[in-house]
Amino acid sequence: MENIVIIGNGVSGVTAARHIRKNSNKRIIIISAETDHFFSRTALMYVYMGHMKFEHIKPYEDWFWEKNKIELLRGYVSKVDHEKKELQIEDARILKYDKLILATGSKPNKFGWSGQDLHGVQGLYSKQDLDLLEINAPNKEVCKRAVIVGGGLIGIELAEMLRSRDIPVTFLVREKNFWDGVLPDGDSKMLNEHILDHHIDLHLETNLNEILADESGRVKAVITDKDETIECQLVGLTPGVSPNVSFLNDSGIELGRGIKVNRFLETNIKDIYAIGDCAEQQEPIGNRRPIEAVWYTGRMMGETVAQTICGNRTEYKPGHWFNSAKFLDIEYQTYGWVFSTNGRKEYEEHFHWRHSTEKICLTISFQKETKKFLGLNTFGIRLRHEILDKWLNEGRDVMHVIKYLKDANFDPEFYLDYENEIAAKFNLEFGTDIKPEKKNWKRIFAIG
Repeated sequence: MENIVIIGNGVSGVTAARHIRKNSNKRIIIISAETDHFFSRTALMYVYMGHMKFEHIKPYEDWFWEKNKIELLRGYVSKVDHEKKELQIEDARILKYDKLILATGSKPNKFGWSGQDLHGVQGLYSKQDLDLLEINAPNKEVCKRAVIVGGGLIGIELAEMLRSRDIPVTFLVREKNFWDGVLPDGDSKMLNEHILDHHIDLHLETNLNEILADESGRVKAVITDKDETIECQLVGLTPGVSPNVSFLNDSGIELGRGIKVNRFLETNIKDIYAIGDCAEQQEPIGNRRPIEAVWYTGRMMGETVAQTICGNRTEYKPGHWFNSAKFLDIEYQTYGWVFSTNGRKEYEEHFHWRHSTEKICLTISFQKETKKFLGLNTFGIRLRHEILDKWLNEGRDVMHVIKYLKDANFDPEFYLDYENEIAAKFNLEFGTDIKPEKKNWKRIFAIG
């Protein structure tokens, strides 16, 4: 029986295992050093906030694995020997494989700050980080102030978690606006306001210089590049993540920042594949980055590699870019390509609408000359993925999107809608006369 070994029990590795099992009788072993069972990493915050218990964020019951003949092994892989097709686990045990899937995920970035290894300094990525946070910041008596370094998704999640326990938070963001390396100015400026509205002390264009220790070796303060000293009992380092691949340095597997793969998620070594956060495309796919540390792309890679493992060699084709997140209580969705203000392409034009009183906004990207619809960001408005995907596939123009935006609205029936306001602002800016409509899809499908 063919032996399939998967290193990593995140969404990509577990998805691969599930789909291999659906399509074959192969032996499947998942190795993880983090936890015994797969859990939803994006839900860690809700455990700390008291909305869930840890067992609630495990998508599958503990009996699922044995029932589906997926073997789980807790351990750290220290070496891959591709010539012998062997894995060395924690410098002792040897495990043979026929095919190997590397799904080792990411690790938090550290940039050599003085004091970054003190007690009370941590990231928020793993189950171990969650457990450590309960020690470092159980309440506002133990942690009178926290400083978070890095203005990305993990940083805002950590800020929300700490504020849920009334712990004061100072947020150091090196950019001019929050997440403005990703978002256009209109979107990121609204998030600046929203962060401040939630009583988070936001310091823009500010970098960490040094972390200071008290006499017991715990963090007591940070010093910024503006010579400001901020007393704190917790420093959350959240300046992004990097592929977790250092154990492969002498393996013969080609590495860049991550594990180099072709379009079939194959490495340079026969029978070894890489998926998820640790995989780096040899050539980027369209506008996508070579490494995509995103939940839904990890899932798609897992499904794709399973097909190849089971004899149906399949190219990874992720389709149109999509992502979603939550910034405190604002839901965010992005479809297609809406580049940041600084990263905007020469051919790209943006239309931005923002509600006059609520923290709700929308940015549409389109080609200047042809008016072709390129992408859309929404904050506080839910849209239907299948409709946006359809418009992108059909190459619709921005006027069509504005006219039929109601078709994409996914908000419940009694929520307010904003399509008329959006169209009015678009008409004013671009000299059009678009009147929003909603197609009678039932009638269209009945005729078809």
